[in-house]
Amino acid sequence: MPVLTYREAIRHALAEELERDPNVVVMGEEVAQFNGAYKVTEGLLAKFGPKRIVDTPISEAGFIGMGVGASMLGVRPVMELMFWSFYSVAFDQILNNAANVRYMSGGQINCPIVIRGPANGGTNVGATHSHTPENVLANHPGVKVVVPATPADAKGLLKSAIRDNDPVFFLENTILYGDKGEVPEGDVLVPLGRADVKRAGTDLTIVTYGRCVLHSLAAAELLAKEHDVSVEVVDLRTIRPLDIDTVLASVAKTHRVLIVEEQKPFASVGSQLAFMIQREAFDELDAPIHRLATIDAPAIYSPPVEVEQLPNPRRVLQAALEVLA
Repeated sequence: MPVLTYREAIRHALAEELERDPNVVVMGEEVAQFNGAYKVTEGLLAKFGPKRIVDTPISEAGFIGMGVGASMLGVRPVMELMFWSFYSVAFDQILNNAANVRYMSGGQINCPIVIRGPANGGTNVGATHSHTPENVLANHPGVKVVVPATPADAKGLLKSAIRDNDPVFFLENTILYGDKGEVPEGDVLVPLGRADVKRAGTDLTIVTYGRCVLHSLAAAELLAKEHDVSVEVVDLRTIRPLDIDTVLASVAKTHRVLIVEEQKPFASVGSQLAFMIQREAFDELDAPIHRLATIDAPAIYSPPVEVEQLPNPRRVLQAALEVLA
C-alpha cells in the first residue's frame, strides 16, 4: 500500500469522489486559487476547474448556507472551514436547517453535505481558534460526526461521508496533517459508525478518538514496557453514530476503562460514553470509569502550557495507572 500523509489522504478522497460523481463540489475560503489554507485541496482546481473547486467569501454563514441549500437540490458539497471554531456563526444553517430538513420534510428532502476542517488545540492559536465541537454537533439528531486519527481512516471515512445522504461533520486535526501511514489504493470505504481496535490488550481499555488515539497508543507502549500492562486502544472514529458494541466487547475483556479525549470535560463526548458503558456493562467493571480530557479552561496560548492542558502520552499513562491501582 502507498504511504500518504493525512493531508494527502484527504486530498485523494476528494479527487476520487470528484472524479466519480459530477455532483460533488468543493467550496470554501481559499480552497481553489490558494490550494487551501492547509494545502489539502492543492492541485484540485487545475484538475477539476473553477465550477467544481470554488473559492468563497470570508463568510461562514453565507457559504455554509449556500452549501446547505445546494445539497437540498441534489448537489453534494464538501465545505471547508478554515477552523471548526467558526461553525458558531453558521449554527442556524448547520444545526437548525441541515440537521432537521429530512425529518421536517417527511423524508422528501435530503441534505448530503460534508463540512470539514480542523478542530483541535495544540497549535497555539488561542481560545477562539481551538474548539473541539464534536459534542455540540453530535447532540443534534439527523447529523453524523467523524473524527479520524490516521491517513487510512481519513480517506476511507471521507469517501463514505461524501456518499452519505445526511449532513456529515468531518473534524480533522492540523497537527496530524503531516503524519504518514499506509493507505489502501482504490475505492476503499471505511463505514461510518464502526469503531476500530487499534491495539489489542487484556488489562485496560482506552476508548478514544482523533489525535488522542496516537497519545493513547504511545502510552500503551510505555505501559507494556515499563509496567507489564496490556492495554487495548479502541478508536471510535465516528462520534455519531457511535459504535458502542465494540466498546462494550472490549470492556468485557479488560474490565477497566479509561476514556481519553481532547474535549473539555464538562458535558463532553466522554461524559455520554461513560454513562453508556456503566448502563450496559456495569457488572463487567472492576473499577470506576476514569476520564482524561483537556484541562477545563479556554485554550491557553502559551506553547509549553498548552501542551500540558491537552492530553499527552505522559498524562494518559498517569491516568491509566490510576485506573489500574
